[in-house]
Amino acid sequence: MSALAFSAVFIAALLISLVLRHWLAMRQIRHVARHRDAVPEAFAARVSLHAHQRAADYTIARAGLGLFENALGAAVLLGFTLLGGLQWLQEVWLGRLPDAPMLRQLALVGSVLLLGALPELPLAWYRQFRLEERFGFNRMTLRLWIADLLRGAAIAATLGLPLAAAALWLMRSAGSAWWLWVWALWVGFSLLVMLIFPTVIAPMFNRFEPLPEGPLRSRVEALLARCGFAARGLFVMDGSRRSAHGNAYFTGFGRGKRIVFFDTLLSRLDDDEIEAVLAHELGHFSLRHVTKRIALGMATSFAGLWLLGQLSRQAWFYQGLGVGAPVDLDALALLLFFLVSPVFTFPLQPLLSLLSRRHEFEADAFAGRHARAGALASALVKLYQDNAATLTPDPLHSAFHDSHPPAAQRVGRLLAA
Repeated sequence: MSALAFSAVFIAALLISLVLRHWLAMRQIRHVARHRDAVPEAFAARVSLHAHQRAADYTIARAGLGLFENALGAAVLLGFTLLGGLQWLQEVWLGRLPDAPMLRQLALVGSVLLLGALPELPLAWYRQFRLEERFGFNRMTLRLWIADLLRGAAIAATLGLPLAAAALWLMRSAGSAWWLWVWALWVGFSLLVMLIFPTVIAPMFNRFEPLPEGPLRSRVEALLARCGFAARGLFVMDGSRRSAHGNAYFTGFGRGKRIVFFDTLLSRLDDDEIEAVLAHELGHFSLRHVTKRIALGMATSFAGLWLLGQLSRQAWFYQGLGVGAPVDLDALALLLFFLVSPVFTFPLQPLLSLLSRRHEFEADAFAGRHARAGALASALVKLYQDNAATLTPDPLHSAFHDSHPPAAQRVGRLLAA
């Protein structure tokens, strides 16, 4: 393939992706607005018109912000590639650094990540302190928001720079099969992060208290025993410090698994509903959904790194993306691949969403066998209201973007059970 042909393919894929995202967002906005003034019949007895309209307005506002995010992302991508951003960084910025190949390549990676993140900061601020504030979800102060950004950047640098250095060393030293060694490195790194996240990373952002003794803890422990599930601890997280959204999740793996409840969730649901929500999460582990998703991630990264191994040897790959006569081939290959791959993979998103929704239905059925299906349905309705999740999403938009089934389908199956 020639560089010009690849440039044309890239531009076409970017336009298709951008137009498709815009079309789906506009469908979502129109569909939700059209159903704003009437609560779906299945929820009429439990959801007020005011709550339904609030969820519609919140969904429309988020979709509108998403339109700006998509346009900004495309502009930044073009700036780095065809408009010469990476070429400028390589020729001007890196040229001022000492002649140390690893230092220059890490500086290039860090510069691209930093410059790519800077344009997103105003939108992130607006989302937190305007959009979330307007709908009553924001509990975060500006000081805490900045502290989170700095902590996140420090963690990313502490973990990411050694990973990048190791990957770049392998690309230069491991021969034509470097991509296989980098894949093994990535798998090991991902498992390490999963291992240390509950006890090292998460406590840097939130406070975790043991679930207090009492009827709820007794019910949770009885449910765990019925399902044959062993967890290292039951914890309550101070989610209300940042947001009014509620949730519950599992973290870790092996004997280090933890169950975490947001304090906002415990304050809203009764014991039956909390037990049912936990049973749903247990279903994901018992049905090996987590293992399957990890395996899928490993297979996807394997295929992606194999493809990068082929592309990194082709001059048209660099030239077609706006980089002529590259000096730091390894870093540029990594950056270009991870910058442009989402453009080509976005049309596959419905397949991943379909798999995720299937897992959600299976976990709901598991919960119905080990707790009360009606209690889970009731909990979901409360969570839809509390999180202002629309009950009337556009079907096509949902197929692309929603990892969970639409409310009507999910609650309908639970009530039928």
